[in-house]
Amino acid sequence: MWTSVEQRFRALEGQVDFCSLRLVEEVSENLAARLGVAQPVTRRLDRGAMITVLHSGGCGYAATADLSNTGIEAAFARARAWAEASAKLSVFDFRKVEPARPTGEYRGPGVDAVMDWQPKALLEFMLDEGGRANTDARIVDWLMELSRLDVRQLYLTSGGGRAEQTFRYILPGFAVTAHGNGDTQTRSVGGQYRGICRQGGAEVIAESGLVGAGARVADEALQLLLAPNCPEGKMDLLLMPSQMMLQIHESIGHPLELDRILGDERNFAGTSFVSLDMFGQYQYGSPLLNVSFDPTHANELATYDWDDEGEKAAKQFLIRDGLLERPLGGGVSQARASACGVALDGVANSRACSWNRPPIDRMANINVEPGDRTFAQLVGGIERGVLMDTNVSWSIDDSRNKFQFSCEWGRLIENGEVKGVVKNPGYRGISATFWRSLKAVGNTSTFDVMGTPYCGKGEPTQVIRVGHASPACVFGDVEVFGGEA
Repeated sequence: MWTSVEQRFRALEGQVDFCSLRLVEEVSENLAARLGVAQPVTRRLDRGAMITVLHSGGCGYAATADLSNTGIEAAFARARAWAEASAKLSVFDFRKVEPARPTGEYRGPGVDAVMDWQPKALLEFMLDEGGRANTDARIVDWLMELSRLDVRQLYLTSGGGRAEQTFRYILPGFAVTAHGNGDTQTRSVGGQYRGICRQGGAEVIAESGLVGAGARVADEALQLLLAPNCPEGKMDLLLMPSQMMLQIHESIGHPLELDRILGDERNFAGTSFVSLDMFGQYQYGSPLLNVSFDPTHANELATYDWDDEGEKAAKQFLIRDGLLERPLGGGVSQARASACGVALDGVANSRACSWNRPPIDRMANINVEPGDRTFAQLVGGIERGVLMDTNVSWSIDDSRNKFQFSCEWGRLIENGEVKGVVKNPGYRGISATFWRSLKAVGNTSTFDVMGTPYCGKGEPTQVIRVGHASPACVFGDVEVFGGEA
């Protein structure tokens, strides 16, 4: 089937200025156990192709699940018709874009390893481990999930481009909910939105923390029921990687997406407080802040060799020593910015969530680089503050500037020592100034690889996989609050 699709594409490619075909096949399986009951196993196969045509200055897309010669020809004709129609109306001339024509093959972590994926045995493990959460009558719910997703993608371009990529994703999840005295608290492994998700094989399950999690997570949920609310006021804030993930995502990742800065998301996901003239001169954070776009990072969720427009992926700094250097902009957005009189170096981040969506600017692996402090040194430098771990809720304005985030787990820090548990910990701030309050960055011993499979953006909506790796970090003079605030 793949060979016949490629042959049909090659027969059509000479009819337009440029065209590409992105063929995607996804095979997924999801296992779940809840309150001692194994849930139905769900399996899914999704396969189709997106054809892109650049012709006479216009751009057109057409997707199809019909991969016969007739289906490919029909999709090509539709894409060409859209390109010809848009050439007469578009405010941007796509002849200013130099399309990539990649060649090669990429096989991600775990793809070639023999993985012992036996649903029955895995469900038995999940029922056993989850059952260890039933330690108290106040435990009212628990849910353990484990998903595997295998993706194969072929990208063809006119002029001989051919790049094939294969990925394997493992997505674990576990959450326990306790209720007592009118209060409900949930504690999880990596967050309630599968924050410990990576590329790889069986080692991801071992690294996720699911083994031994049942009793531990239930105990922490019960501790939260008995804990006082987080105190209110301005103080130091120590964020662990599971919360740094959300902070990076919302107040660095989305604001730096170049299509958003150019106005593409205004009527849906909003704009950005970042403007084109800030790059190269805006102090985004303190001199301790170094943020990289790194789609080459080992087993992180959004690791790849080429983006969905064929651009070669490489590690590049978005923010260095606190200074804003470059946006998250693919080839088309870079050309559009240049047409506005601003030449910017972007990154290979034109990505689509599936075969039936065109690529747009998306964050991939956006990471805070490690510093030089151990965890003990981070805590030892705090006179009065709160440690916060694992995101539970978030709110941010449509320019990705003012925000308010809450976490599952908090610990007081007094005179350089970690003290008791506090519940409902939250904090608020402004992206434009929050990162400048960064006062200490943990070293590699505090570093962890996180991610989310649920980043939404675009019209029609695209829900995509992104990675965020980070050390623990300390921020000064942050407005902290608890459940009573």
